[in-house]
Parts: sequence; C-alpha cells; structure tokens
Amino acid sequence: MEAISHAVEDYLKAIYELQEDTGKVSTNALAEKLGVAPASVTGMIKKLAEDRPRFVDYEKHRGVTLTSAGRKIALEVIRHHRLLELYLHQALGYSWDEVDAEAEKLEHVISEDFEDRIATILGNPERDPHGDPIPTKEGTIADPCGQPLSGLTAGQQARVARVRDDDSALLRYLAGIGIVPDAVIVVADKAPFNGPLHVRVGPQSDSPAHALGKQVTDSIYVELKP
Repeated sequence: MEAISHAVEDYLKAIYELQEDTGKVSTNALAEKLGVAPASVTGMIKKLAEDRPRFVDYEKHRGVTLTSAGRKIALEVIRHHRLLELYLHQALGYSWDEVDAEAEKLEHVISEDFEDRIATILGNPERDPHGDPIPTKEGTIADPCGQPLSGLTAGQQARVARVRDDDSALLRYLAGIGIVPDAVIVVADKAPFNGPLHVRVGPQSDSPAHALGKQVTDSIYVELKP
C-alpha cells in the first residue's frame, strides 16, 4: 500500500470524530470541521471511496462513514495525537489547553518506535489529559465515558470523566476553577428554563459555587458518585 498522505489522515480522523457524535457524516459538517470548501471535501471523499483499499463508504446526500480500513488508520492517528498530548502535558509541562495544537503538528510524523517509547515512558496510559480514551496499539478503543454535566440536578455529586478539547479558552477557564478530569463536583443549584448550573468543586459545602451555562456544561462529561 502506498504511503498515506497527511491530508488523507486528517480526513479520516475528522470523519471518525464526527461519526462518533452523529453517525453518518455530512460533507458540510466535514468541511466545517476541516475548514475547507464543501466542494473540496466532496472531491476527496469520492477519491477515498474509490481507492483501494477503500477508506470510506459514501452516498451522495446520505453522508460518509469509515470502512474498517479507514477506521484503523483514523485510530492510529488518534493514538499518536492523544499520546503526544499526554507526553507534552506530563513530561514537558504544557497546559491542557496548549497540547492539542502541538499534537496536531506532530501526529503525522512520529515513527512507530517513537510512539512505543512514549507509551512506555507514560506507563501505557488509557486516557489523554482531557479524559478521552487512547486507542490501543492493536487498534481498539474504549467507549468514551460519562454523561453531560448539563443532565444533572441539584444535590447530585459526580466525578469529572472528560472535557471536550476543541475550545482552548474554555479549557483555560475550567482549569482555573479546578474542573479537570477526576475532580469531584457538586451541583448546588440548577436554574429553570435551561438556566445555569451552579456547581462547587470538591465535596466541601463551603466552597464557592460557579455558574456554568449550558454550552459549558454540555462540554463536561461526568460519572455520578453514589
């Protein structure tokens, strides 16, 4: 098989990420995620659907999904990306809002040996700094854990499982108030009509409550504590 271009890897990774959220992926959604024109996306998708091995299944007006071959490549790139994020964070001191952009630059170019060494140094981790699962070397991946914080009600206590990593400003804000993976949070109050959630970080009843709008709480995934 010919070497796979960085552009193709970017497409397969983006399709995987959108597919996890929505099932079949529209060309418009893919164009928005990649920041390219819809016509360019359509051309690339047709090529990926015709190449051998075939990386995607595509039907006009019905969206695109990955084949098993495309999913394998996407998970390999995601493994590189998330291992790099964790290495940058733990070994080099990058903050969790900085690691995504750096990992994007490096994910296509590291060797398999470099990947193995990072994994070994980090103790073969299962999650990246944002709590997302890291695919295994064999190409499997755990299901993302947690439910959106926005679904909780007043009085419930939960552990932060993961946080969406696509908004660096939001990550900086959440880190500043202590909402990071494994933090314990308590819903102090929930305003009606999609109003903000008032949450405390830590089990202490006297800790300050932070008002978080639905756009924020939809980006935080938690596991309820008994």
